[in-house]
Amino acid sequence: MSGNYGTQVIESVAVRRRRLREAWLFGAERAKNTLNEQTGRVFASMMIGAIACAGCAGYSYFKTSMAKEKQNQQPTPTATTSGPVSPSPSK
Repeated sequence: MSGNYGTQVIESVAVRRRRLREAWLFGAERAKNTLNEQTGRVFASMMIGAIACAGCAGYSYFKTSMAKEKQNQQPTPTATTSGPVSPSPSK
């Protein structure tokens, strides 16, 4: 029986919050205008997608800049000879 009472309390709180949110958003016209419950989910999904895209772009930029930095730190090979230099024949 206590589980049933707890469920009723949770549902009544949810209804009260929805009514307060609609009263705050729509004022006296709240009976005519109701907020679609899916609207919040759509905005939340868009925000999560935008954050994921920004994270991927940031990671890509970081990896690219690290690769360029690593390439710049490597010494450039210089032309060296490995034996005695013979003079070129002059005519």
